[in-house]
Amino acid sequence: MLNTNRRRFIRLVGGGAVAVAGGALVGCSGEYPAVAVAPWAGPAPDADVRRWALGYAILAPNSHNRQPWLADLREANAIALFVDRERMLPATDPWFRQIVVSQGTFLELLVIALKERGIAPQVQLFPQGEFAPRSVDARPVARVSWTPGAAAPARDPLFAQILRRHTAKTDYDISRPVAPATLTALASALAPDAGDGLRVGGTVDPVRLGPLRRLCAESARVELLTPRTVMESLRLTRVGPDEIARHRDGISINAPAVRMLDAAGLFDRRNPPPEGSPAFENMMARFESQAGTAMGFVWLSTDTASNTPAGRTRGAEVGAGRAYVRQQLKAAELGLQMHPMSQAPQEFPEMKHCYDSLHELTVGKAAADETVQMFSRIGYCAQMQHTPRRGVDAIVAG
Repeated sequence: MLNTNRRRFIRLVGGGAVAVAGGALVGCSGEYPAVAVAPWAGPAPDADVRRWALGYAILAPNSHNRQPWLADLREANAIALFVDRERMLPATDPWFRQIVVSQGTFLELLVIALKERGIAPQVQLFPQGEFAPRSVDARPVARVSWTPGAAAPARDPLFAQILRRHTAKTDYDISRPVAPATLTALASALAPDAGDGLRVGGTVDPVRLGPLRRLCAESARVELLTPRTVMESLRLTRVGPDEIARHRDGISINAPAVRMLDAAGLFDRRNPPPEGSPAFENMMARFESQAGTAMGFVWLSTDTASNTPAGRTRGAEVGAGRAYVRQQLKAAELGLQMHPMSQAPQEFPEMKHCYDSLHELTVGKAAADETVQMFSRIGYCAQMQHTPRRGVDAIVAG
């Protein structure tokens, strides 16, 4: 989500030393520790219905895997959702747009899970008023409530994909094109009441793919050359089973070679890698390879010109998050991968030229008229392991 491709590129930091050192740890597993991925087994069937549903909601894709959610359970037959303001990304997400989009992914999985238990949830966005467009405060993002004994709603067929969904941050198979009809199938996954001027776009046209691939690589370079933004990723990098199990968030790396470098003090998470260094070039090579193997792109945008004066900017972002996770669940059903390429949509000043190019290449409008909320590459590859999650107890506030 929100900026998920960082986790993969840092695995190559260290240049040739990684390849040389790799043989020293043959037999050591690169799998994440079981405790960190245990939530992907699903919640216990006899759990309280709210905690059971939250057990699915915490599996939502989210920016930098920060899991920026707090759930208040003090009101019976209701769940209030808040932003965990200690889990923001001020460097890469200075307007907190990606954090708010991540509230939408969580909210949609929560609703889908409640329906699976025969509950008809009513969602009220920003019950105490909407955040300002470039701020986040202590008010709730949403209140989800229901009436006991009410008629059960139709179950959502996408529920079956929640435990299967993942974001593959590896190269895609360039021998397998994505059919144009797949774009229609992904668009069909959106709820009929998506609202707030939400628009769906995408392309598998080779003529359009070239400029979009180059934009992904260029925006990655901008982020890597901006010290505060690359350091935001490095500070959230968890290396080895102990760190991964302790944090269960951020950018998890369990590759044996990187673990050995880190133990030897050769994996520097304190300073940005200089341009031209082996570490920088390996990072860029990883981004370029991901971008270059994109077999298509899809995006979600919202009508800035109408939402801003109506005070619906944040609501539109939540709606985009809800739509995105539905698309990714549909992609899982189709055997397709969706990987957010989060750099170009970021709003920090150094990214402005890429941000403007993204809007021109996708929606053909300036962001003042229409905002690209999510921009993802699509393609096919093997199933990858799930990312760590902190568990329901970590997000329950009351």
